[in-house]
Amino acid sequence: MADSHTRHWHPTAAYLYVLHLDGPALAWEYLRRHPDYRQDWVCRPQRPDAAQHWGLRLLEDPALDARDAHPIWFPDAQGVHLYPDADPMPEATLFTLWRIPGDKSLMHDGVRLVLRVRWPGGCLRLALAPGLADGMAYVYAMRAGADLLAHAQALTLEMSKLALASNAIPIAVVRPRPALSALQELHTLQALDATLAGASLRDIAEGLFGPKTVVRDWHADGALRARMRRLVRRGDTLMRGGYRRLAQLPAPVQGRSSPPAKRP
Repeated sequence: MADSHTRHWHPTAAYLYVLHLDGPALAWEYLRRHPDYRQDWVCRPQRPDAAQHWGLRLLEDPALDARDAHPIWFPDAQGVHLYPDADPMPEATLFTLWRIPGDKSLMHDGVRLVLRVRWPGGCLRLALAPGLADGMAYVYAMRAGADLLAHAQALTLEMSKLALASNAIPIAVVRPRPALSALQELHTLQALDATLAGASLRDIAEGLFGPKTVVRDWHADGALRARMRRLVRRGDTLMRGGYRRLAQLPAPVQGRSSPPAKRP
């Protein structure tokens, strides 16, 4: 079994929130585990330009998970901006911050004011133009590009969810069974934490699937051992630059955040 200092990663229940994170939030979960990023956070007064190295406008506290952190990615390819409507319709919808349902967070990144809205089953990130004030008609703006249609469709879907949530925020939400891809992210983060804590592949398998499964299925060339290798390798790759794909950032440059992945 693993030593006591590795057991903090065992409780799968502590990772259940990962099942409902979107791409940018998952990207933060991998980035905040990077030892070099954590060191940059500690030394941030001496490293004022470190944030852009990691694809952020500002460094965020790595102790905060995706439920509490407010990472602002740079460049934000999918950013949605709200601007005052210069020619509003008579029945135009007005911007009213406190009538937007859900948990709202405001943060200024030195360039713009960013609003993040979270509600059961959804999350929306909006950049507010300097001239936008409460009670004004507004328009949405998105960056032009090859993926504009896909971004617009994603925005429409999230806005539809927000409109449904506007009537009332439910106390509890019944969600469908998690997708296999979501379970993979949960297991990958759990395996990554175990690896960073010094656990062996067998220790990781016991933490994820239980001692009985390991006793039955752990063999030198078995599927369970191969699965653990893949999870560990995937977690390391995502932590060391692969998270940029989840956040839809440009490919990383060679540096501390993107060394060649090592085979575990």
